[in-house]
Amino acid sequence: MSQNLNAKLNELVSTYSVLYTKLHNYHWYVSGPSFFTLHDKFEELYNETTANLDELAERILSRDAKPVATLREHLEQSLIAEAEGKETAEQMVGTIVADFKTIMNALNETMSIAGEEGDDRTEDMLNAMYQSIEKHTWMLNAYLGESVSAQ
Repeated sequence: MSQNLNAKLNELVSTYSVLYTKLHNYHWYVSGPSFFTLHDKFEELYNETTANLDELAERILSRDAKPVATLREHLEQSLIAEAEGKETAEQMVGTIVADFKTIMNALNETMSIAGEEGDDRTEDMLNAMYQSIEKHTWMLNAYLGESVSAQ
């Protein structure tokens, strides 16, 4: 079992943990004309994030390694930053799009490592996560009035 793959999986655990908290922040504090739409969307996203986080941690455990499990570790290892707490609704969506792009890059890197090691199960799990985030990114960009090809 590769320490490099386990480290990348733990980086994803930390990133998903920060994303989970950020999405809750946005869910609680979104306001304005898009409140009902975004309040529900952020809840959908943090519920999916919870499932992905648990899947990642359990995959690490099944590889005889240990997932990081403290807030300190999550903040240190996360690829994304916490919510600032003063974002507008549009800034919240834009930040999530940027975070999702960061996560998709990390998922791609980690899939490559899993593929090099012949760990098809990890690669498949990460690919499913990638496809879902890719779809969410497309939808959030449409909400912002941006096309994916323009980015």
